Amino acid sequence: MSGVNNYKISVIPGDGTGPEVINEGLKVLEAVSSKAGFKYETVNYDFGGERYKRTGEILPDSAIEELRKTDAIYLGAVGHPDVKPGILEKGLLLKLRFSLEQYINLRPVKLYPGVWTPLKDKEPKDIDFVVVRENNEGLYAGEGEFINKGTKDEVAIQISRNTRKGVERCVKYAFELTSKRNKAKKLTLCGKTNVLTYAWNLWERVFYEIAKDYEDIKTDYAHVDATCMWMVKNPEWFDVIVTDNMFGDIITDLGAMIQGGMGIAAGGNLNPEGVSMFEPIGGSAPKYTGKNVINPLAAICALSMLLKEIGEEKASDMIENSVIKVTTKLKSLAAGKMGYSTTGVGDLVVKNL
Repeated sequence: MSGVNNYKISVIPGDGTGPEVINEGLKVLEAVSSKAGFKYETVNYDFGGERYKRTGEILPDSAIEELRKTDAIYLGAVGHPDVKPGILEKGLLLKLRFSLEQYINLRPVKLYPGVWTPLKDKEPKDIDFVVVRENNEGLYAGEGEFINKGTKDEVAIQISRNTRKGVERCVKYAFELTSKRNKAKKLTLCGKTNVLTYAWNLWERVFYEIAKDYEDIKTDYAHVDATCMWMVKNPEWFDVIVTDNMFGDIITDLGAMIQGGMGIAAGGNLNPEGVSMFEPIGGSAPKYTGKNVINPLAAICALSMLLKEIGEEKASDMIENSVIKVTTKLKSLAAGKMGYSTTGVGDLVVKNL
């Protein structure tokens, strides 16, 4: 065992088609670990809709302490047709992100060869950027109140809380990533400085203060509405985008569409000093459950991100290079239209490692 890295990976397959795509990811993990020369063990957790229906429990605090001791979390999808929207999202996803202080949401937006994009005349060389979204603060901190609730004079207040510490660590991460990516070495701050004058005054000040330590990185700023426009018209302008929780949530869904849809989009919730969680961006797609038609590539790309984060760069690159070969073989990324089954696509990735 000497010299061989050994990891403990928590697996939360989740709801709907989550377990199906995670199975394909685990199949790829088994194959790539033997090729790249590392060992791992997985610990399975059944958190999600079925457990909630059965026991009323979403995510016990004891589980958070267990997850904290592992190297990474691999998540399928959360969302159950019999559970009211918001219960699992808040009780499981947001609780994990906040409890484990996963303060960065990382979303690569990359068009792979052979994948259809709704953007006319754009190719893989044009769509290859990363969004760094602050993941613990802003409007999602859940602060606010109702005044005169239920009356004609009702007022609903939702607070966007931004701390210097929270903004600083997010922006610093984005500068470091831009430096490491070594592509265009350009970092764009995406905000709304002209209207949201308190929060975005803080973001802007912190951004330009930190920029002084990174003289080799070009910085620019775009309002969030303009960012959406340029992501469609000129996605090649972007290298790394850094933004707050709410705007990040919005622009990354647009990013998923221009990279070919939810079937290929993967993301990470990172605590660079702790345990991080990786997931396909698409939902649990309950209508496809058990049909073996859902696209597992987003989950497999999430696995590639997971391995990169824990230091297994070689294995991560092997998976990405295999996915690049596989996307050219599929008829489409849509469920049931790939020309292959879910397990068939997983087999193709393993074969092309």
